[in-house]
Amino acid sequence: MHYVIRTGWLRGRNRPYGGRQQAVLLSPLMVTILIAGLAFSTPREIAFSRLLPAAPALAAAMWPVLPTVLLGAFCLLIMIGLSFVYADLGTPYTAAAIIAVTLAAAYASHLRLQREETLFQVRLVADAAQKVLLRPLPFRMQDLEIEALYLAAQEQARIGGDFYEAADTPYGVRLLIGDVRGKGLSAVGAAAAVINSFRENAYDQPDLRSIIHRLEMSIARYSAGSVARDRLEHFATALIAEIPYGSGQVRVLNCGHPPLLLVRRGKVHVVEPTTASTPLNLATLLGDDYYVETVPFGPGDHMLLYTDGVTETRDRAGEFFPLADWMGRHTTAPPRELLGRLHRDLLHYSSGRLDDDIAAVAVRCRPAPGEDHCA
Repeated sequence: MHYVIRTGWLRGRNRPYGGRQQAVLLSPLMVTILIAGLAFSTPREIAFSRLLPAAPALAAAMWPVLPTVLLGAFCLLIMIGLSFVYADLGTPYTAAAIIAVTLAAAYASHLRLQREETLFQVRLVADAAQKVLLRPLPFRMQDLEIEALYLAAQEQARIGGDFYEAADTPYGVRLLIGDVRGKGLSAVGAAAAVINSFRENAYDQPDLRSIIHRLEMSIARYSAGSVARDRLEHFATALIAEIPYGSGQVRVLNCGHPPLLLVRRGKVHVVEPTTASTPLNLATLLGDDYYVETVPFGPGDHMLLYTDGVTETRDRAGEFFPLADWMGRHTTAPPRELLGRLHRDLLHYSSGRLDDDIAAVAVRCRPAPGEDHCA
């Protein structure tokens, strides 16, 4: 199971037994009936009745307390009924075992329900935190259609180190995607520091270099405050794209992040930076030089921003997911459909097992009637 966030909705899989849920929930009762049937239809020497305590024990794993106790009482009545059919069946010993197991099962069921309630509350908090960290993006900004996708590699994951954001600013629509190196809550904290800094500075800073300097300061401060606790320096790759109003182009600043894919006139272009920019929080080691690329972006063009979890998804033979080739087969798909296909194909390619978190943002230029540019 993979936790999925898409723009406008939150989707998770919470059916613990899939389509067989009803049969699984009824399995303690089915086991009871099966044992009773065997006990009544087989010779006394086989003594299937001694298996009756197993039914309430099984019920404790999935039933509430009262149904578990009632099933134990039902098993006890079956045992008493068997004693009238077969003599010398050891009814007192089996009945005592049923009572003891039922009481223990009822207590185990009570503890399980308490843990499930606690886990449910924790997940609610985690979901709320995820919505704050990766809040749903608006489907449309100016003349741009935008859609986002997030997949967590681990089943119980709600938050990871991948992040994205979009802002409709006075300078144009600005997009951010990035990946904090590391795992756990410390990586989440670093991602939150970067996103919050972008949300604040995207509207005020006049150019992309100024925004990156602010993001660099934010993650450096967070890392300095947390390194004493987890002994880990944080750094992040990031990519910022800016689509100025009426410009017909996009400006890209790539700080060690996987290159943006641009679909223009049906052809896929990998927008590699001509000069490398320093990842966030490595400026003291590698310098604070940041370079902006400018490429055309007009009506009908698409962009795909993504983290390395997409391109590093492997199949059973260990081959990486061919994202650029895949993109070439979906050049006309709108953002929502594009990411839906990407989600499906990544899970199929990896046989349902992802090794890393995945984030992606798809953008399509749809100018207003009579206009020849976006935003």
